[in-house]
Amino acid sequence: MKELPKQFDFRGVEGKWIQYWKDNDLFHAKADSKKPSYVITIPPPNITGILHMGHALNSTLQDIIIRYKRMNGFETCWMPGTDHAGIATQNVVEKKLAAEGKSRHDVGRAKFLEEVWKWKEHHGSTIIKQLECLGASCDWPRTRFTMDEGYSNAVKEAFIRLYEKGLIYRGEYIINWCPRCLTALSDEEAEHKDVNGSLTHIKYPIKESSDHIIVATTRPETMLGDTAVAVNPKDKRYKKYIGKTVVLPLSNREIPIISDDFVDPKFGTGAVKVTPAHDPNDFTMGQRHDLEFINIMHEDGRINEKGGEFSGLDRFDARKKIIQSLTKSNLIVKIEDHSHAVGHCYRCQTIVEPYLSKQWFVKMEPLAKPAIKAVTSGKIKIHPKRWEKVYMNWMENIRDWCISRQIWWGHRIPVWYCVGDDKGLLKCKEPIVSRTTPEKCPHCNSKNLKQDEDVLDTWFSSWLWPFATFGWPQDNEDIKAFYPGHALFTAPEIIFFWVARMIMAGYEFMGDLPFSDIYLHGTVRDAKGRKMSKSLGNALDPLEVIEEYGADALRFSLIINSGQDLFISKEKFEIGRNFANKMWNASRLILMNADSIDPSFDLKSVAKMNNIDLASRWITSRFHGTLSKVSAAIEQYRYSEAESLIYDFFWGDFCDWYLEIIKDRWSEEAIQNIAFKILEHSLKMIHPFMPFVTEEIWDQCHEGEESISRKPWPLYEKKLFNQTTESSMQTIIDLVSSIRNMRAQWNIKPKEQIQCHLSSQQKEDIGLLQNNESVIKKLACIGTLVIDKKPTKEKNAATILIGNIKGSIPLGDLIDIDKEKNRMLDQINEQKKASKGLGGRLKNKDFISKAPKDVIEKEKVRLESIHLKIKELQKAVACLKV
Repeated sequence: MKELPKQFDFRGVEGKWIQYWKDNDLFHAKADSKKPSYVITIPPPNITGILHMGHALNSTLQDIIIRYKRMNGFETCWMPGTDHAGIATQNVVEKKLAAEGKSRHDVGRAKFLEEVWKWKEHHGSTIIKQLECLGASCDWPRTRFTMDEGYSNAVKEAFIRLYEKGLIYRGEYIINWCPRCLTALSDEEAEHKDVNGSLTHIKYPIKESSDHIIVATTRPETMLGDTAVAVNPKDKRYKKYIGKTVVLPLSNREIPIISDDFVDPKFGTGAVKVTPAHDPNDFTMGQRHDLEFINIMHEDGRINEKGGEFSGLDRFDARKKIIQSLTKSNLIVKIEDHSHAVGHCYRCQTIVEPYLSKQWFVKMEPLAKPAIKAVTSGKIKIHPKRWEKVYMNWMENIRDWCISRQIWWGHRIPVWYCVGDDKGLLKCKEPIVSRTTPEKCPHCNSKNLKQDEDVLDTWFSSWLWPFATFGWPQDNEDIKAFYPGHALFTAPEIIFFWVARMIMAGYEFMGDLPFSDIYLHGTVRDAKGRKMSKSLGNALDPLEVIEEYGADALRFSLIINSGQDLFISKEKFEIGRNFANKMWNASRLILMNADSIDPSFDLKSVAKMNNIDLASRWITSRFHGTLSKVSAAIEQYRYSEAESLIYDFFWGDFCDWYLEIIKDRWSEEAIQNIAFKILEHSLKMIHPFMPFVTEEIWDQCHEGEESISRKPWPLYEKKLFNQTTESSMQTIIDLVSSIRNMRAQWNIKPKEQIQCHLSSQQKEDIGLLQNNESVIKKLACIGTLVIDKKPTKEKNAATILIGNIKGSIPLGDLIDIDKEKNRMLDQINEQKKASKGLGGRLKNKDFISKAPKDVIEKEKVRLESIHLKIKELQKAVACLKV
């Protein structure tokens, strides 16, 4: 064994082990393995992306369970890869071209795609390399990309199979349209955000009458495409108008007044304008009443020629001009403030436009049925369980999925059309859906064919991820070995985009679920509770944290702070760094004193040793008790709890107590072996959480041996967990802690030896105290320790009580009793004043209503700590005998 350097140099360690793991192919899963498999497919990050805290958290969670399962004898396959990210990647390359004074239309489709592939080859693997820096133990040789050749074949196959089953169709529907990205978006991609808008009340004159009907709208510009006014048939105010005609202001078109149960009499005036080409609800109303569909916008959000005098104006400029024109015509009744939810493009945050367009759709209801049953039956479990309700609500009200996108980067829709001439007019109406490029039309033998210009939604490729990554639709050994998978780790915001769709795809194409557990982790927020984002300027770069604190520190600090949400500041990474240093220093101490290590030593032999001390039996028991709880916590996805257990055991029980107790007993061979074996097992237990420091220490302990990542997880020995031993040692710990606290309270110098009298009426207590007298004296810095049955009656003594054990510490020769007592009483008064002020603040309704939640919680915690401090001080004064 080597002697560890004085300090842990994570910078010199991490790169070395990343390369070692890759060179030795330690994380590659073998399909022909006899071991049981454990499979996770990584949520494929976008090739445009760089590592952010969400990635760091998500990847660390996956790595913990993968390393844990690997050590437990599973053939683990953590499938890595990246997503082509259609809209996002196209935007990046278009910006690059724009900087050169070009657009994609200037260079043409073929040349543009060449540019995208060049960009992908240069930048597309950036995030994969960054995940390696984090210590992710992915099956790197299997890395996939959603646009590689084999994967593209899978996407094409999925489309054709669904089309042949009648589950894919093309039709004109209202879709979410991004005027900036110039593409359709699915409902899930149009994020709804509350905006402060206005509700404009407009008079619509009734034909051949001096009367009018008032409609209220948030989008006055769309009135240019109105084809009706609708009222509820039960609304008594408007019954006389049903069937009449209004003259549409500005356009002077005549449109009918119709009745429809959908209209809410309580919204606005109870009368609504109907614009079937620009509103999803109006679209279905237009179908029910056979209304005309008038599209009044270009794809970029400008008013088209059907907008008359407003033609060419941007939609929002048109809104202003229309309100001005209506005001001049005395047709505006009022404009009132109105807050409402508006869809925004999930990529560029542009307000989306409900837009009538011919698109490709997937019928979702038939696909949703087995995916619903999988969750209700418990075959698939969602953690935390509260997300099941969210999942079920969306699935039970699912709408058809718009899968066509009007961009160039992506999987081209495998559909061709028979065109009669260069103008693109259809010759044969039936589209040609084919796995290969057709040479001629199967209907008329024409060779004048044109492929559909659109590409498929990025999510249409990623919903196949759990099986397409393993070579589907080919039947191969990887598919047999690694499908279905086991767990999925992801963020709640893509439960609809991706999670639900993967379950549907799994049942549709593979006949089985893709995974049995879904773990939805919390959101990474800053110390103020705000979601981390570039726009707020509060985002922390994980790579900067790794550079300053190390990857182990990043991983450990993220997990120990995780829960429903994570509140992270840079200072919190000191927790992980300090723990890594603690491990290093403890290991160095043990290795420096380990000159009689028996490689065959087993902790089971501790129970058979006749003369072994209580502390050694206790640390053996504590390790196995902790191991059992940590294993259960990992299996149940309670990672923060697992880390807290590890932290408390290693730092508290092992370092602060056991190593302190044995520090002058290193000459004993048994002590060396017990400490070394506990260290070995602890390194294994900590390895999934902190792979670099554990690998480095393990190598120093076992130079030339197999990587710790390939070592078996420690075996829980139930017989070595002894509650009686733990209770006895806890009594000693509580006793020493109480004496130390008493010393601190009464300002007794740490190294100043004191007298102490311990008593109990219980024979077992006396035996425990006598057997551990030297430990108590050493840890509590006691010069003279008297142990007997009767308590002392000394004056001016501080007292303690641990169970049935009473303790007395004479203070007369150590401190000025009156001075110290008055000092403590002053502290009590100061704490009471602080408590009163903080308590009043927390009762202040104005403060509670305005302060951020995290600030309020911190103040509550501070108030609670003040109350505890007061109790401690009062207890110290009260137990002083005078």
